[in-house]
Amino acid sequence: MLPPSGDQFEISAGGYRAVVTESGGALREFCHGGRHLVDGFAVDAMSSGGRGQLLMPWPNRIRDGRYRWSGRDLQLPLTEPGRHNASHGLARWVAWTVEEHTAHSVALTYRLMAQTGYPWTLDLRVVYDLSADGLTVTQTATNHAAEAAPYASGAHPYLAVGSGPVDRLELLVPAASRTLVDDRLLPVGREPVDGTPYDFRVPRPLRRLPLNDAFTDLERDASGVATVVLRDPSSGLGVALWVDGHHGWLQVYSADDVAGTARRSLAVEPMTAPPDAFRSGEDVVTLGPAGSADDELSTCWGIRALD
Repeated sequence: MLPPSGDQFEISAGGYRAVVTESGGALREFCHGGRHLVDGFAVDAMSSGGRGQLLMPWPNRIRDGRYRWSGRDLQLPLTEPGRHNASHGLARWVAWTVEEHTAHSVALTYRLMAQTGYPWTLDLRVVYDLSADGLTVTQTATNHAAEAAPYASGAHPYLAVGSGPVDRLELLVPAASRTLVDDRLLPVGREPVDGTPYDFRVPRPLRRLPLNDAFTDLERDASGVATVVLRDPSSGLGVALWVDGHHGWLQVYSADDVAGTARRSLAVEPMTAPPDAFRSGEDVVTLGPAGSADDELSTCWGIRALD
């Protein structure tokens, strides 16, 4: 019998071990020295709450699934019907194909065919690579259509330090601003984090603060990398998630609205564009027509253990 998430692809290196699934090219499990760094899902279960999934060709939500591109009005399927949104792209549940599988890395591909609401054909590719420095994930999209296509990407790992709850953990998010949202979790404004409970530029305990927020204006190191840290102050153990310069946004979600897993772990979602970006146009990448110099985009992010 095939598991709900399809074939399983295990990789290991440098004391790290990961399992990636055929369904959605998702990161189902990631450990270091036997310690879980992500809160994934069991081999006999489906991904819940987006756990480990790739968000392509857009992350987060699109209001009513409607947007306009190059003079055309387009309508996507409403995959979050309760809030009347199109959510987290078109590749979360499809079967990805293994391109290469070695002891320490796995590459998977999926051809996203032109369809109602997204009439462009893209080749999507993801590479999970392990080393002594942790996990590096590279997501790539190549446009095979004759016309330019809108594109953004993201991913949905849940960071874990122990078995929860996260209230006792310290969080560092190097972001100066966050998006304000309505009851459909769609953006209505933006505010600086200064003087608010959402300022995590210096590590501090989460306590009972509920989070489902898109953070931006990220502080980066000399190489352009921004890093989120979740750590247990009593043991010093933690986990770090880093993003490259293409990722200007981090969605942080404590899952308070999900019975059974509320505050058990903390989703930190790398995003190249904010919620509702196909409507606002903010940080949406234009993939050029097939064969042009700008018909492809690759982005990187990763996770490592902190001892």
